[in-house]
Formats: sequence, structure tokens, C-alpha cells
Amino acid sequence: MGEAIVRGILRSGNLAPVQVFACDARAEVARDLAAKHGIRSGTDNLAVATACDVALVCVKPYQMGAVLDNDAMRAALAGKLVISIAAGVRLEKLCGFLPASAVIRAMPNVSAVIGEGMAGLARSKGTSDAQMAIALALFASVGKSQEVDEAHMDIVTAIAGSGPAFVFVMIDALADGAVRLGLRRDIAVAMAAQMVQGAARMVVQTGTHPAVLKDQVTTPGGCTIAGLGVMEDGKIRSVLARTIEETARVAGKLG
Repeated sequence: MGEAIVRGILRSGNLAPVQVFACDARAEVARDLAAKHGIRSGTDNLAVATACDVALVCVKPYQMGAVLDNDAMRAALAGKLVISIAAGVRLEKLCGFLPASAVIRAMPNVSAVIGEGMAGLARSKGTSDAQMAIALALFASVGKSQEVDEAHMDIVTAIAGSGPAFVFVMIDALADGAVRLGLRRDIAVAMAAQMVQGAARMVVQTGTHPAVLKDQVTTPGGCTIAGLGVMEDGKIRSVLARTIEETARVAGKLG
């Protein structure tokens, strides 16, 4: 995810490669990042924190304390903007690690890799509008970004962060149905994926409620309404809604 964001920032032209300093505990990964993107890189978190104006922390939730909770890191990041993408790690804990920093909690998703991500961001009380604008612009370089209240961040994690996995399952299942009827697998997957992309773009670009768009495709006595009946028999709405609820519940425990 960190590299996807770096690629987006450089692609957008908002920053030059010389302005980006990446850190990875594995020396070979750090060298590879520098070679691929022309950026500075290293293996010393403290060196990066000292050099930066904005720190993007892309580690697992259980690693956050080890990275941030020490006096040297607090001093290096004092007065700076720190953005965490660790699921479930709340602003209260992040601000406890870094009491003199402006802190933003963000949840991007894997689609940032192709510049089609969706990120929700929540700010601490000490974060200014200008600092939030910087963070929103950073994630807008790899898709879209939206400020939300932290109380909703576990929901954002479920629907935006984990959501692509749920859609991948749907695409795979739709393709399975077509394969069962005789369509070649590669054609079925390509058609299902393009269909999902087109349907999603219609919702985003037209601003029309999905239910209205559904009705526009559903003619009386037609094949679409027959298929929708099967989906309703399988309680697809309830299953998807419960999927988000359960994912959000677990996300809230990760930190």
C-alpha cells in the first residue's frame, strides 16, 4: 500500500521524487524502491522521521507501538503531520504515542494500486484544515478521498478497505455461473469484471441511486427480474449488509 501511494504521488506530479523518502526494514526492498522510483530510501525509521515534513506510517496495527512509541520518534515527529493507515488503531492511541504531532487516521484500499482507490480520513483535534487538505490530496492522487468522523472509521474499513475482497468474490461467482453454462473462464471473468466496473461508474458519474438504476434495467416479465428474484431468495441484501457489520466489528478490535 505504501508503494502504491508513492506511485500515485509521483504520477500526480504533486511531489518530485527527491521529495519522497521511503523506509523499509528490509534493505533489499528499500534499494528496490529507490531504483524503481528515483526516490530516497533507507532502513532507519528515525532518519526518515527526522527528514520529513509529513510522515505516512504504513505498518500493521500490532507494529505501531514499536515504530512510534519512543522518545526519539516523538521528538523527530513533534510539530509534524503523521498519517496512519493501520486498521483499528484509534486516534487516541496514536496521539498517545505522538502527543506533539498532528495525527490523521486513514483507511485506503488495494485499488490504490491502479489509481482507483477510496480512502476515508479522520483527524485528531490538533490537526488543522490545511493539514487535512494535504492528507486528502495525498490519497486523491491514488483515487478518491473523504473526511469522516472517527466514530465511522471501522465502517469505512469494512466497506472501503475490505470491500474489494467482497467484490472479487462476486465477480468470481458470476463468472462461475457463466462457466457452468458453457462460457470459457477467461471470457467469463473479463465480462463480469468489466460489467462491475461499468455499473460502479454509472453510480458514481450519474449520482443516481442504485435502486433507480436497477429499475432501469428491469423490464416486466424479463430475464433481469427473474435473476433478481433468485438473489432475493438467497437473501443477498441481508448477507452483504451483515458482511459489512461483521467486518466493522472485527476491525474495531484490531488496534
